[in-house]
Amino acid sequence: MKVNRVDHICIAVKNLEDARKKWEPMLGKDKPDDEYIDEPEKIKVARYYLGEVGFELMESTTPDGDVAKFIEKKGEGIMLLSVNVDNTRDAIEEMEGKGYPFIGGARKFRDCEFAFVHPKATNGVLLEYIDDKTSGG
Repeated sequence: MKVNRVDHICIAVKNLEDARKKWEPMLGKDKPDDEYIDEPEKIKVARYYLGEVGFELMESTTPDGDVAKFIEKKGEGIMLLSVNVDNTRDAIEEMEGKGYPFIGGARKFRDCEFAFVHPKATNGVLLEYIDDKTSGG
């Protein structure tokens, strides 16, 4: 498996609008490069491209969403690191073969798939593999 680049970094926030007001001046942006709601993942996202790397602020859309649970347990902050690969399913197969546990399997997002390596195998970091062919910047 070849990791192409860091795809994006996600920051879990309680209130997306408040977080945007704090982060946009620091990122040199006046609005997100991409905004979306991902219903299956129960998140509302503001994404900013810093070169080819996405920087995401994520708010949970429900009290039982993963972002809400993360904030309840650990507080606001960096929730995950995503790396871009050519094929998510191939990455899952290879890494499972090496003993890395995944949370579920491949999940759909737009025109790609992503999957999460369990943080117990990655020093407490939620690692995502994604085969998104688009890049920012």
